[in-house]
Amino acid sequence: MFRNFKTVPYVVFGRGAFNQLDAILSEKRKNREGFMVFLMDDVFADKDLRNRIPARTGDLTLWANVDDEPKTDYVDRLTARVRDFSDGLPGGVIGIGGGSAMDLAKAVSLMLTNPGSSADYQGWDLIRHPAVYHVGIPTLAGTGAEASRTTVLCGPDKKLGINSDFTPFDQIILDPELVSGAPADQRFYTGMDCYIHCVESLTGSYLNAFSRSYGQKAMDLCSEVFLDGGEESDDKLMVASYFGGMSIAYSQVGICHALSYGLSFVLGIHHGIGNCLTFDHLAEYYPEGVQEFRRMMTRHGIELPWHRLPAVGEQEIEKMVDVAIILEPLWENALGPDWKEIMTRQKMRDLYRRILAKAA
Repeated sequence: MFRNFKTVPYVVFGRGAFNQLDAILSEKRKNREGFMVFLMDDVFADKDLRNRIPARTGDLTLWANVDDEPKTDYVDRLTARVRDFSDGLPGGVIGIGGGSAMDLAKAVSLMLTNPGSSADYQGWDLIRHPAVYHVGIPTLAGTGAEASRTTVLCGPDKKLGINSDFTPFDQIILDPELVSGAPADQRFYTGMDCYIHCVESLTGSYLNAFSRSYGQKAMDLCSEVFLDGGEESDDKLMVASYFGGMSIAYSQVGICHALSYGLSFVLGIHHGIGNCLTFDHLAEYYPEGVQEFRRMMTRHGIELPWHRLPAVGEQEIEKMVDVAIILEPLWENALGPDWKEIMTRQKMRDLYRRILAKAA
């Protein structure tokens, strides 16, 4: 049986595309009574972009803080704020920001129509009711959150996405102008999320012609952006992010993402940084990818922030292993159906110790 996966049905791409948001939402305002919720990264609270939001009287703007990885209790609090704002459902939820802001928007749109806590739905295909109409507008490029069927959240016990056919956005707007001016290190770490997606997808056992086509093009674009540069770098990186997300939709990520989840959950390391800290130690599994990744770091003068990793004990390492080991599709994609014989708990412990050794 071939997988019948859900994709984003409507995509707008181009410089200045953000200006079409009002027209896109106008169609929804005609067909439904209901306010719009603009969920926006609070880094833009004092930036010009806030004045370009096409909010109307009766709409709600939520300024979301993404200093930390998105958490289930934060999703629940944001959802409660929307419910307190009105007795009825909104006509739409619009997420504007990086991957974390878009994940929060996807999660809130789901939780407005599904009972309980968002922590109840961390896993695969646990959502039962369609989400509120939701739109994703990335202001960073690389996470693939705009294209994926997951919203990655840290819960009480684990870091795991709400993976569902109801999770993908109904509409995305890809405007390269929105990613210009991002801090160089943040741009790099987010872009590397895309690059690592592709390395893991293209070397995985789930690979097929569909995922290979998207993944290879995304990887080529990342190489052009981070090794060659050029005037169209933002445009290329935004396309690469979307293609990278499409590649793993019919494939999966692998060892780096699985280990990075454990690192992020226990230490609160942001996803893109956690991926880079982890990937730098995986030449055993991804030799060509790690070699090119290091060339990219040199090209952009990136020094990995090992100083952000605190000293940890065996208890913290065991928790990292607990979080990573449950991500079975990632391990199977990377190592095949017998992955448990290859990647034992002891092997995971050793890998984490190797990663954390530089923090000492």
